[in-house]
Amino acid sequence: MVKDKRRYWGFVPANAPASVAAAQAKMQEDMGLDGLMAAQLHSTPFIPLAAAAVSTTRVRLLTGIAFAFARSPFETALSAMDMDRMSDGRFILGLGCSVRALSEEIYGMSYGKPLDHMREVVEIVRMVIEKAHTGELEAYAGEYHKHDFSMLKWLAPPPPLRTDLPIWIAALRQPLVSLAAEISDGVMGHPIWSIPWATKTIPGAIERGLKRGGKQRDEVEFQVGLYVAASNDRADAVNDARSTVAFYAGAAQYEEYFAAHGFRDEARVLQEGARTGGYANVAHTVPDEMAETFVVCGTPDEVRKKIEPVWEVADSLLLVPPTYALPTEKVMSYVGAIANTFYT
Repeated sequence: MVKDKRRYWGFVPANAPASVAAAQAKMQEDMGLDGLMAAQLHSTPFIPLAAAAVSTTRVRLLTGIAFAFARSPFETALSAMDMDRMSDGRFILGLGCSVRALSEEIYGMSYGKPLDHMREVVEIVRMVIEKAHTGELEAYAGEYHKHDFSMLKWLAPPPPLRTDLPIWIAALRQPLVSLAAEISDGVMGHPIWSIPWATKTIPGAIERGLKRGGKQRDEVEFQVGLYVAASNDRADAVNDARSTVAFYAGAAQYEEYFAAHGFRDEARVLQEGARTGGYANVAHTVPDEMAETFVVCGTPDEVRKKIEPVWEVADSLLLVPPTYALPTEKVMSYVGAIANTFYT
């Protein structure tokens, strides 16, 4: 069981048989975790969470994240209502922008101005959840989405389990953090956040959003994600962190985030390497300082001490092992180290 009764999140595996996803979800619930997430990378996040809903009774279930711009907001709302019914009211819809290339090049969907687009998506999803079952919705005309809901007079979905189903927004930098605090029920920090970013930079952005939304701090849950490489071989942990940092720093859309930490030049080298040969081939160029800034590395005692200040601002934590370009057995060793250090 979780040692300190603080709230931690885990992951439901994607691309796995239902029996495996369900068993791992139950195991994490039994360990005392507060919630479980499923990500949209090589799968949709809703299906793994459906398997988890069957095998669990207590943990909250969160899409972490569902790409906000990759599907119709109406479909997103229906999926959220389905998941809330399946989990007896334990579901949270977590939305994120992701990067432009994923939406436009892979999914073939408009990205636009992400802050304006996210605001519109959340507005539509909330409207559908609250009113679609009444048959009273008629039309929505926004910059990115246009809906004619007149057919819902005859094809209205059943009433949702909760008309106030919570919506969280994932963010990397301050503008989206502020928007999340303003219009949603939760702020999800990107796991590539540094500890100073989470504790010093982001709280001000949350306060600005709360002020715009006329909300109090306790009305919004703040979940901080952190990559963690806990190992008694500290040098090995730092080395294993490089590929995860290289993956994110290799994305041009993330350059300003890394530049804010003093690593613009390194990020540009990694972007060029990612374009020409893939991030894994240039991961060795990530300096130790950069690796340790964005992945919490060290012995179990060291990582525990490094993370402790985050609890001064966060309501819950998602601790993620470095995964990119590492063999499965190495990833699982870090999963076990996180569990032994924080949960059991």
